[in-house]
Amino acid sequence: MKLGVVFPQTEIGSDPVALKDFAQALEGMGYRYILTYEHILGADPNRPGWEGYRPYDYRDAFHEPFVLFGYLAGVTATLEFATGILVLPQRQAQLVAKQAAEVDILSGGRFRLGVGVGWNDAEFAGMGVDFHTRGRRIEEQVRLIRALWREPLVSFSGEFHQVEQLGLNPLPPRRIPIWFGGFADVVLRRAARLGDGWFPGGRPGDALRKQLDDLAGYLAAEGRSFAEFGVDGRFKLKDMPPAQWETEIRAWADIGATHLAFSTMGMGLASPQAHLDVLQQLQPVVAAYNRA
Repeated sequence: MKLGVVFPQTEIGSDPVALKDFAQALEGMGYRYILTYEHILGADPNRPGWEGYRPYDYRDAFHEPFVLFGYLAGVTATLEFATGILVLPQRQAQLVAKQAAEVDILSGGRFRLGVGVGWNDAEFAGMGVDFHTRGRRIEEQVRLIRALWREPLVSFSGEFHQVEQLGLNPLPPRRIPIWFGGFADVVLRRAARLGDGWFPGGRPGDALRKQLDDLAGYLAAEGRSFAEFGVDGRFKLKDMPPAQWETEIRAWADIGATHLAFSTMGMGLASPQAHLDVLQQLQPVVAAYNRA
């Protein structure tokens, strides 16, 4: 199981030196990857019709993932980068294909594209994209992106995209993995049909085991093996005291997670170094998994 870190987007600040130091420190501690969330636009929480669960708004900072990873790729050597997730339906598929290919090229194949449909209807409206078609759109986008990565010239005709004898250059030198995030059964089916991995929510337990069993069945129906599919869990360190962290990590390994990212957000940490100090506590565990 690869151990990584959720980039503390909303708490790390905007000092480029601090961002560089943070990534290099993680690499030095043996962490294998950085995972980012994303939002392009943040809404006013008092916006009419915007009631209910809204975890982020305009006051929360989000570094743009492709620019961030392009920067960090140049100051690291082994650290991998993952979007977990990029809200793909509100972006142009062709541009995402270009940006992802470039990050993968400049990082030497250290990029993983995690995508999802998103929840922020206000953000979709601000981007001029229909929120209600995002499920159909993302499936078509993934097919188009894969074609653009694979072929020098692509002709594609879909519900949302029309491409006639157009292509990217440079092409990525490998098949960039695409992972899906989301909790609904439709996401599991979509991931089994189109993806290379899944970002589950929640913690290890009966509900997650049921989802993984369902996912294994959907993969088998597609003629695919669960053993070749990735599962990237999220461990919010604020949810339990440090004495229980290793037990939680083992629980993720026991259910078959291939990746696990630690999140230090929400712990009241006042600086990038404070986040690193917490992550340093897990360095012996990270070293043990790296040796396994």
